[in-house]
Amino acid sequence: MDHVGWKPGHPALPALFLGHGAPPLLDDRRWTTELSAWAAALPKPAGILIVSAHWEQAPVSLSATAAATPLVYDFAGFAPRFYAMTYSTPDASALAELIRSVMPDNEPVHQHLSRGLDHGAWVPLRVMYPSGDIPVFQMSLPTDDPSRLIALGGRLRVLRELGVLVIGSGFLTHGLPYLRDWSPAAAPPSWSVDFDLWATDVVRRGDLDELSNFRKAAPGMPYAHPTTEHFTPIFVALGAASPLGLTPKETIDGYFYGLAKRSFEIL
Repeated sequence: MDHVGWKPGHPALPALFLGHGAPPLLDDRRWTTELSAWAAALPKPAGILIVSAHWEQAPVSLSATAAATPLVYDFAGFAPRFYAMTYSTPDASALAELIRSVMPDNEPVHQHLSRGLDHGAWVPLRVMYPSGDIPVFQMSLPTDDPSRLIALGGRLRVLRELGVLVIGSGFLTHGLPYLRDWSPAAAPPSWSVDFDLWATDVVRRGDLDELSNFRKAAPGMPYAHPTTEHFTPIFVALGAASPLGLTPKETIDGYFYGLAKRSFEIL
């Protein structure tokens, strides 16, 4: 089947939820090694669609399609070298057309002409696919409602069958205001551990109803997520998984500054 000029024949890909962290995670040898190995174990994508915690905008918005669109340096207080990093990727106009073709007619889609990838996208991708030779497209989080994000992910499911890697990028716990030990190897607070173990168990069981009720059901709340944008990208990834309920592959675990960086690969 031909989808608006997108050539079929690529291996189907899973959906991913990964912890992207701040730019200093690029200096963490364990994390970069794990991300690199994860990418190497997957078929090379024909394209990448990534939904990042750092772009909340409604209606659904898409990043610029031009090759080598400048990055968004949406962070502060880090070493100057992080603001000089680049990640040039090819023209993504065909991928954009493919994405628009799977959206419902009653769902408006806004196309940005100049917005590049934010750090929730380019930080992990420049580790996973350092050559930058894959078209990459970013989609905004249009809502924090899990059911709507699962439905959005369901719309994207067909992209996986065409060789597009669908990624939700956040962090499994993100209670920055409640950290007391600001060192990379800090012992995780109890709220971070409790939420991590709870979420892992629920994802393993494929219980989307319980997971969607995380604000009330999860131990460690609201400390694990005083705001929810670093967790909600997981619902896009789970919605894009097919069939739902399969046991996910946990590719990365452990803690960074006490925050859970557990990541999932879902078929």
